[in-house]
Parts: sequence; C-alpha cells; structure tokens
Amino acid sequence: MVAVTNIGRAEARPPLSVRSRLRRSVGPDIDGYGFILPSAIIMVSLVVYPFGLAVWYSLSDAFIGQPASFIGLDNFIYILTVDDIFPKVLRNTLLFAVISVACKVFFGLICALLLQRITTFKRFFRGAMLIPFVAPTALTTLGWWLILDPTYSHINWILKHVWPFSEMGLGPYQFLADPTLALSSVIFVNFWRGLPFFVITILAGLVSIPDHLYEAAEIDGASTWDKFWKITLPLLRPVLAVVILFSTIFTLADFNIVFVLTRGGPMNETHLFATYSYTYGILNHDIGLGAAVSLFLFPILAFTVIFLLRLIRRDTAYEL
Repeated sequence: MVAVTNIGRAEARPPLSVRSRLRRSVGPDIDGYGFILPSAIIMVSLVVYPFGLAVWYSLSDAFIGQPASFIGLDNFIYILTVDDIFPKVLRNTLLFAVISVACKVFFGLICALLLQRITTFKRFFRGAMLIPFVAPTALTTLGWWLILDPTYSHINWILKHVWPFSEMGLGPYQFLADPTLALSSVIFVNFWRGLPFFVITILAGLVSIPDHLYEAAEIDGASTWDKFWKITLPLLRPVLAVVILFSTIFTLADFNIVFVLTRGGPMNETHLFATYSYTYGILNHDIGLGAAVSLFLFPILAFTVIFLLRLIRRDTAYEL
C-alpha cells in the first residue's frame, strides 16, 4: 500500500516549467544568462553584425547604388599589388601609432611623477590636465588647425614678430602643406590630446604603490633612481600595459584629427587606414575596397592586443 501511495503521489506532481527545464539542462546559472542577454544583443547588433558585414563587403564588388556580388580576395590583391598609395598608408599608420604612443608613455610618466610630488594647487593641475582629453575632438583639432594654418598660424606669427625668433630668420613654416611637417603635426596633436589619459591613469597607479616599500628601500640605502627602476616601474607595468593597449587601439583607428587637419594630404602623406578607407568607401563610393582597407587594421590590432594581454597576465601571475 505504501508503494502504491508513493507512485500515486509521483504521478500527481505538476509538470516542470520551462524555467525549471532550462535550469536542469543549462545549470543553476540560468539567471546570469538573462542578465547578460541585453548587453549581448547590443554587442551583436553594434559590433558583430557590422564586422561581419564589412568582411562580406571586402569580399565583394560592392559599389554604392549597385548590387554586390562575391569576388573573393580580388580587393585585397588589388590593394597589395596595384595600389601604390597603400604602402604609404601602412607606413603612416605605423609611424603615427608607434611615435604617438611612445611619446605618451614617456611624457605621461614624467607628468604623473611631477603631479604626485606637487603639494600646492594639486586639484587644479589634475583637473586642468583633463581638458584636452574631455573636450570634443573636432573642436580642439579645429583650434590646432588655426594654430598650424600657414596664413593664420600663431606659431609663424611668433617666429616672425617676437624677439629673439625674429632675429633668427625662422619660418614661416607650412605645417600642414609640407609632407614631413604635416605628418609630424598630426602626430603631435594626437599626442597632445591623448597625454592626459596616460597622466591620470599612471598617477592612479603611483598612488596605489605602498609607501613602506620606498621607506624600506631608503633604509637599505637605495637612491631615487634605484627606487624608480626596482619599485615604481615594475609595479606600474600592469597599468602601463592596460593604458598602452587602449591608447594603441584608439590611435590606430584615429580619424577625426587627420580628417580635420589635412584630410590625408598633402600628396597622401598623412593618410591612415581610417581616412584612406573613408576615401575609398565614401568619397569614391567603392564600398568593397574601403572595407578591405579597413580590415588590414584587424591583424595589427589583434597582434597588439594578444601581446599586451599576455604581458598583463604574466605580471598578474608574478604578483600572485
């Protein structure tokens, strides 16, 4: 009788709900998937889908106003073998990123060390340091365009009218018309705009270093240089790796500064991947070639991200 009663009770249980079935099949963390679902939808809509569409366009003869058909790797072959401007674009992009990021690291570390040591007006200087970074890029770049313009250049006016520069015969310089000076000018503006990000981030890393490490080093007779190389710099390596990673990604994909200042000129000497892709895809209406140019940036970014993430992981494992 007991067995029959248990069987009857088991048969009387209500069927499992869909949520319970999912919890049994997926696991107890089914609620977590629901929480990340909105961000996953946004990621797929704004990142994955556009990237997949760009890959399709790069493998097709897509042209504005015309149907696209699959052509394989013809766009990439054309860019690498026929297009004589692309090697210059590749060189400009690498120079732009390497020089700008290296200068940001060097001067950002110096400025962060100076900001850490000042005692008066500390909040003022830290707040003022962020102005170039938080101001709109197009607005600040337009200001630099006026400063570097050959007609209205403030620098050329100072070199011409202010002593002792007027006695030296310096200038006027065609900052945005000379091929060498134009590339140097856009690199400097990018460095000026991105420096506060390095300064504030490195300063946060400096503040987090325990003071007792420096006190112990002083007791052992370490000099200021020794403390920097053996305490400050090793403990800042994870912070530097993260900030270099983000800055490299933003610098390689920079568009606004070059577009406002030179639009890729003179004679294509300041074209980057972003501006050259815009020229092909938007100005020349060749979406296929524009997408192919932009995808050449992907392996460079992938290599940089993998290298820096491995560096961060190694430093974190070493600390643990």
